Amino acid sequence: MSSLTITLIQPNLFWEDKKANLEMLQKKIESISEKTEVVILPEMFSTGFSMKPEMFAETMDGNTVQWMKKNSAERKIIITGSLIIEDEENYFNRLVWVLPNGETGYYDKRHLFAFGDEHSHYKAGNKKLIASVKGWKINLQICYDLRFPVWTRQSPGKSETQYDLLINVANWPEKRSTAWKTLLQARAIENQCYVAGVNRVGEDGNKIYYNGESMIIDPLGEIIYIKNKEEDIFTYTLQKEKVNEVRKQFPFQEDADSFIISE
Repeated sequence: MSSLTITLIQPNLFWEDKKANLEMLQKKIESISEKTEVVILPEMFSTGFSMKPEMFAETMDGNTVQWMKKNSAERKIIITGSLIIEDEENYFNRLVWVLPNGETGYYDKRHLFAFGDEHSHYKAGNKKLIASVKGWKINLQICYDLRFPVWTRQSPGKSETQYDLLINVANWPEKRSTAWKTLLQARAIENQCYVAGVNRVGEDGNKIYYNGESMIIDPLGEIIYIKNKEEDIFTYTLQKEKVNEVRKQFPFQEDADSFIISE
C-alpha cells in the first residue's frame, strides 16, 4: 500500500512583511532533516491574515509563487499554502499547490470570513481542488471552509470516494480553538480520511492571538499530532492501508444522503 510523508510548518508570522516571512520559512524548510514529500504552510503565509490585498497581492508569476517553485524544485517536494493573489482584476485568498516540475494547481477560498470582513476585500472561489499524489487524492481547503461540512463531504453514490486526505491551512484564533479541534476531528470521522490542519502561532497586527494547534488526525478521528502555542515543524508518514481498512470495516458512506452543491 502507498504511503505519503507530509511536513506541517507552524510558524509565528511577521505581520504584513513578505520578505521577513519568506526568509523565516526558508530557514524552516531548509531545517527539515527527514525525507518528506509534501510541505504545508498556513493561510496567507507571506503576510498574515491581511485585509489589504491592494497593497500585498501578487500575480501567479510573482515573487512568492516563484519562491515556492524554487524550493519545490530544489528539494523535490510539493509545497502548498495560501497567499494573496490578484487575478483578472480580482483579489483571492488562494491556496497554491506547487509540484517539483514547476506545475501548479490552486484553490480559491470559497467561504470568506465575513466576521473579519474578508468578503469585502476578496472574491470567493467556487471550484474544489483535489490533487493526486502517489495514488492519494488530496482535498485542499482554507480555514473558514472547515465550518461548512457539505463543501467537504465525500460525494455519495460514487464507486470511489473523492479523497483520502483533507488539508486545511488556516489563521485560526485561539478564542475559537475548541471549534478548530472539534471540526478537524469531525471532518476526519465523517469523511473517513486523514486530516492535516496547519495553523500559525503568535499575535498579528490586529492584536489577535493564534495558538497553533496544528493537527494530524487519522480516519477514525484519533489525534496523531497536535502542537499548542509554539512554533513547530512536524513530519509524519500517512498509510493508505489505514484509510482502506477503515472504509472497508465501517462502510458508512454507503448510507450517506445525496446532495447537490450549487455555485
